[in-house]
Amino acid sequence: MLDLNVKNVFDFVSENEILEMQEEISSCSEQLLNGTGAGNDYLGWVSLPGSIKENFFKQIDRTAERLRKKSKVLVVIGIGGSYLGAKAVNDALSDSFDMFRNDPEDPLMIFAGHQIGEDYMHELMQLLDQVDYSIVVISKSGTTTEPALAFRLLREHLVNKVGAEEAVSRIVAITDANKGALRKLADREGYETYVIPDNVGGRFSVLTPVGLIPLAICGFDIRELVKGAADMEQKTSGSASLKENPAALYAATRNALYRKGKKIEILVNYHPKLHYVAEWWKQLYGESEGKEGKGIFPAAVDNSSDLHSMGQYIQEGERILFETVISVEETEHDIKVPEEREDLDGLNYLAGKKIDDVNKMAELGTALAHIDGEVPNLKISIPKLNAYYLGQLMYFFEMACGISGYMLNVNPFNQPGVEAYKKNMFALLEKPGFEEETKNIKKRI
Repeated sequence: MLDLNVKNVFDFVSENEILEMQEEISSCSEQLLNGTGAGNDYLGWVSLPGSIKENFFKQIDRTAERLRKKSKVLVVIGIGGSYLGAKAVNDALSDSFDMFRNDPEDPLMIFAGHQIGEDYMHELMQLLDQVDYSIVVISKSGTTTEPALAFRLLREHLVNKVGAEEAVSRIVAITDANKGALRKLADREGYETYVIPDNVGGRFSVLTPVGLIPLAICGFDIRELVKGAADMEQKTSGSASLKENPAALYAATRNALYRKGKKIEILVNYHPKLHYVAEWWKQLYGESEGKEGKGIFPAAVDNSSDLHSMGQYIQEGERILFETVISVEETEHDIKVPEEREDLDGLNYLAGKKIDDVNKMAELGTALAHIDGEVPNLKISIPKLNAYYLGQLMYFFEMACGISGYMLNVNPFNQPGVEAYKKNMFALLEKPGFEEETKNIKKRI
């Protein structure tokens, strides 16, 4: 089971100060679990893992089997929560060099619609000219600019490549149950569809079809992912006790540090496959907490790589930081350091040790150095990097995020600030209906 250790914050916030937050934590947890807090129409994710039935998995299995037979590549079209969850799991559980294997067993997952890059799209379509591929397009509305633009381009490309009838069999749309441009198009064209639940926001959607469909198509064990999340649901939903509930303890500790002036949380990993887990986490916390002039700024580093870049600032820069370290206890493989007769690099003292032993000492040594540098750190340990423990980790972060948002007295489940750039972009592009905004913004530039 996932373990949270907060002892390395006690030089900055005492254990008693954290435990004295129990009443506040209990109140926030109750709002979350009872649906009495702000944004309570977006709490479907809370009980989601334990509610997924085998019949639903079997439906996904049928879709996945059909598309695996047709595809060497799966293009997932989406932005924000519509792609980050699948990307995080895909990268965490894939062979690091799958893209160079001659004939991978399962389709490779690649992405579109998560940015606006003309060269990226050109290069992607050049690649897709050469391989069999299918598309999973994810959008509640079907009109979000980035994914809608990518889908328009790739839908045309696929039709030109395989024909209109075959293209229909290679497209899965994950969208609203009844409304929106993508729903209308999918019904008209006959695409297979799955529903994004109305009561689950994008950044909490990894355990809905948004994440499960592309992951299943690419051969990942979604049952184990959901089982891990369901077990963490049981662990975190039954009690708000800080000594029993790791999500409650994480929320309390990070807010105690925030109230002492630690404004930036850095999510640290020592396993390169966790990079996109951190990207998913950044959206989860940034979009949930950053409101009304409040919120802990979420950042991330990949160590030990970033110890040679960001490490200097973390050690000696402005003292507004704290760290949360994700530690993976066991690796999948064993590689030991060989002994060399001349020892020119001076590494014979490591001979016979596993590479991961060196990595773990880098992790421990860095934690101690940062504590000495007034950077408190929390440690989240998972036994192995597999689907089960990844499911635990992701649900743990989701539950803690909901509690933490209520501790900040904001609505953790909306994102009003995201609309600001869209309004300006539409005005600059002279979108119909934005004539007044276009006139006003042109005066500014």
